[in-house]
Amino acid sequence: MDTALYFFFTAAYILLVIWGFKQQRTWSFTAFLYLVLFGLIYDNGIIAIGKSIGEGTFLETVNLMRFWSHAFFTPLLVLFCWGAINQAGVRWAKKNIVFYGFLLYTAALMVIELVLETWGLEIIPEQQYGVLRYVSAETASGPPIMVLLVTIVLVFTGIVLWKEIGWKWMLIGAVVMGIGSAVPIEVESSAVTNAFELFLLFTLVWTKNRVEKTNENQRGLKNEAFQF
Repeated sequence: MDTALYFFFTAAYILLVIWGFKQQRTWSFTAFLYLVLFGLIYDNGIIAIGKSIGEGTFLETVNLMRFWSHAFFTPLLVLFCWGAINQAGVRWAKKNIVFYGFLLYTAALMVIELVLETWGLEIIPEQQYGVLRYVSAETASGPPIMVLLVTIVLVFTGIVLWKEIGWKWMLIGAVVMGIGSAVPIEVESSAVTNAFELFLLFTLVWTKNRVEKTNENQRGLKNEAFQF
């Protein structure tokens, strides 16, 4: 049943948060990743316990918050991307115009998601594969624009990190996520495809740890050179 899978995903994201905190070296824009993880913990957790709560106003309200958290938290991956390339020591990322470009892009994605998907959203109960949740009353015609635009930045950042510091796992995670979302998978489950999302977030936490370590090493080398 999908309920067990959603509980698994919830636990997995909690473990990713713990892993990230244990490896935390410095607070920077890469820490926005935690908000995305908290949103996914909430999202999967609410779906996991939906049947236990039962259909009604309360479940509808907490499900509606899933959509709002998605609109505000998912675009923060763009700021994580800027933080990652900045921590990796990429020089052009330190320019003000680049930083403000990423900032405006993030704000634009939030507005797009709020205007096109979230504001005035009507949701209806759906019980499928043993899971009870509320979904949009309108049938989706394709992947959300905001998600596609975030994925583009993730892939771009993955390429930059691969080129600059030889780190390829963020690119692999973004590509796997993109393929997993685009290719239909014929399985009797609404949760299996979330495994691609979990893999992406795993690579992002791993990337966060790696670039922070890289930044720490770079600062250590500068300090040694200064002392010399």
